[in-house]
Amino acid sequence: MTKTNDGLMARRQAAVAQGVGQIHPIFTERAENATVWDVEGREYIDFAGGIAVLNTGHLHPKVKAAVAAQLDAFSHTCFMVLGYESYIAVCEKLNHLVPGDFAKKTALFTSGSEAVENAVKVARAYTKRAGVIAFTSGYHGRTMAALALTGKVAPYSKGMGLMSANVFRAEFPCEMHGVSEDDAIESIERIFKNDAEPSDIAAIILEPVQGEGGFYAATPSFMKRLRELCDNHGIVLIADEVQTGAGRTGTFFAMEQMGVAADITTFAKSIAGGFPLSGITGKAEVMDAITAGGLGGTYGGSPLACAAALAVIEVFEQEQLLTRANDVGQKLKSALTGMQAKYPHIADVRGLGAMIAIELMEDGKPAPQYSAKILAEARSRGLILLSCGTYGNVIRVLVPLTAPDAQIEAGLAIMDSTFQTVFTS
Repeated sequence: MTKTNDGLMARRQAAVAQGVGQIHPIFTERAENATVWDVEGREYIDFAGGIAVLNTGHLHPKVKAAVAAQLDAFSHTCFMVLGYESYIAVCEKLNHLVPGDFAKKTALFTSGSEAVENAVKVARAYTKRAGVIAFTSGYHGRTMAALALTGKVAPYSKGMGLMSANVFRAEFPCEMHGVSEDDAIESIERIFKNDAEPSDIAAIILEPVQGEGGFYAATPSFMKRLRELCDNHGIVLIADEVQTGAGRTGTFFAMEQMGVAADITTFAKSIAGGFPLSGITGKAEVMDAITAGGLGGTYGGSPLACAAALAVIEVFEQEQLLTRANDVGQKLKSALTGMQAKYPHIADVRGLGAMIAIELMEDGKPAPQYSAKILAEARSRGLILLSCGTYGNVIRVLVPLTAPDAQIEAGLAIMDSTFQTVFTS
């Protein structure tokens, strides 16, 4: 029986809980680097990368070979029962790659949400405090404690009632939407005045570049002020680099561009090239605040995922993908800035490295009404895009760093023709 996207969508609707979303109504048959083929044989250029998971592309040969070799040896023991060298090797690599001139230790998990929740656990154990400050429009995951940190109700926690207590919301600096760095710092001071004393706060968590929130980047000056505030009050600074990490922003971690280091860094997504791996790396004395048995998980640091991660790190070194990230970012920004000059609805082009987005506005207000049309029109022309943002009015590009220039240019040409159709229809 021939498979079709419509047929699989009907099966999906009957079998899969509606809470599991799906942006594009197509089903993948196979994929390679930055190209995806659906079950009907149609080819697409992938500018989504599994939501920033495929910085090294679909099935990079070195990642594929590393996982195949590991599968020939063993697939699982649970590191907490029987250890294996690759887990240690990944921790050693991350201790070196995560910024900060201090001794570090790492723990591995499976998802970004797990990394975030374990970072908070460590901060609470280290400080003996319970409160956490997160930021408006921040995204930190869909599990219960992570949802409390995520700064957007719909769709992530809509209809679920109030999330965990002891989380306080500060303003993320965004000049485009009227929030200055001074405003953001003052919002933290208001928390200290109205809600919780600094001695009640275990951690402040933020994304160096907000992901789902719209690709707004914190500045080095803001990070410096935040670092000083944390130091003054004994608060742990957590950098959530789940989306920004593994080279997307032109450095292996975005915090390398911020002039200061976090006490704990979370990572996931592209670190293992499509295999489920996450973790936290932090100051050794902070990380060791939790005793044996307090961190872990049955599949945490899976042998297959660890093999993939080691291959990803090797690929970054051998193929100079950090340089490539900045080159790709410049190519994207240059082309999209040119389109901005043609299409007034594009109010901003921004991003670090190859983490690039455009923001859509109309009459000075967010224009989310164009986002779905752009995604659908681009898809009809063979390009997969994603939207994001507090208002749903941001189009983001997360193309694999390994994509050939000609394919990136072809994707950008589709974006241009898509904008021409959507904005003039």
